[in-house]
Amino acid sequence: MTTADTRPVLISGAGIAGLTLAIALARRGVASRLYEQAAQLEAFGAGLQLSPNAAHILLELDVLSRLRPQAVQPETVQLRDAGTLRMLTSIPLGQEAERRWKAPYLVAHRADLQQALLAEAATRPEIALTTGMRLSDVSADAEGNVTARFENEDGRAEVAQSSLLVGADGVWSRTRQLMDGSADSRFSGQIAWRTTIMIDSEAGQAFRAIAETGSVTTFLHGRFHLVAYPLRAGREINLVAFTPADRIADGWAADADPAILMRALALGSSQLLTLAELAAPWTAWPLNTVDPAARWSAPGMVLIGDAAHAVTPFAAQGAAMAIEDAALLAHALASTAGSRQAAISAWEEQRKARVIKVARRGALNKLAWNATGPVALARNLVFSFRSPESLAADLDWLYGWRLPRAG
Repeated sequence: MTTADTRPVLISGAGIAGLTLAIALARRGVASRLYEQAAQLEAFGAGLQLSPNAAHILLELDVLSRLRPQAVQPETVQLRDAGTLRMLTSIPLGQEAERRWKAPYLVAHRADLQQALLAEAATRPEIALTTGMRLSDVSADAEGNVTARFENEDGRAEVAQSSLLVGADGVWSRTRQLMDGSADSRFSGQIAWRTTIMIDSEAGQAFRAIAETGSVTTFLHGRFHLVAYPLRAGREINLVAFTPADRIADGWAADADPAILMRALALGSSQLLTLAELAAPWTAWPLNTVDPAARWSAPGMVLIGDAAHAVTPFAAQGAAMAIEDAALLAHALASTAGSRQAAISAWEEQRKARVIKVARRGALNKLAWNATGPVALARNLVFSFRSPESLAADLDWLYGWRLPRAG
């Protein structure tokens, strides 16, 4: 931001992207005001993976120390055949990830990350947070002034002005709708089914019989794949399965027939199906995407995180890309002495190239994980020949990314 404008940056959405941006701006002396439509901040979903490219940002923002007591540092990523449960390959994490990528690979509950961000934000006088208010309208004039209107459920309105409104309001972004009404999210044809189990429960015992509790494990099948990893200092296991399905209602806890999931898992190992039955109930989540090549900004407005580029989670980079977006945007706004819009345009160009590359990696992962017949045999053969070191090296461009140093 230029030094002439001291008005707080307006941020619509106080999730991972919005809170990270507010903290990153505050560390550079830039004030912000967050508006969150939920009356109480509650984290939707369950587990998330924080690869080293995200962890190093949280470390620099003094958030990682707040999260670590509840997070888990898995020892490996393992890929297993969902029919035989045989391990196909593994990549070392743990201390090896810290050595290689200079930051830990962590898995955590989304609520724990959000609470860590909120706790850090609460220490920053530059950050103001208003809950129970949803963006309803926005306008920008030729001088770059933005006027945003926020309303609560009772119709009470608050009007705020700034030189910038940041839409960090997720895949169903109201900011994106107001900025570009044609850029709506699209259903991917996949549903994510989520649940968590206690490690000492009957379901936990069923899981321990087929996988290691200290790893991120993905079970591969042509009709589904299932990802599992520990949460809450290892007391819980997060399970998320992905299946093709017809469109269901939007939302983080949509109404869907669990028989869709059970029919898919019945095609794999009977032990996997038993685990799924013991782990019920499952929460359905339609995987919607936003074209990352579409525009992310307009005069006085910019989108970050899922609002800009929601992709399917097959590279496990949703939270990481939101954190990167926020940290790099704060860096760009605070570092430029020239045009704010030029800084945002340069940021957008840089971020788009990386996010599109990540999206392609996720699409490749899905192709490999859901391969069948000769393609699956070829995949398994490649895994058998490649060393864990070479597989880790493939991720250097992703996990080794670092924020530029402030100039």
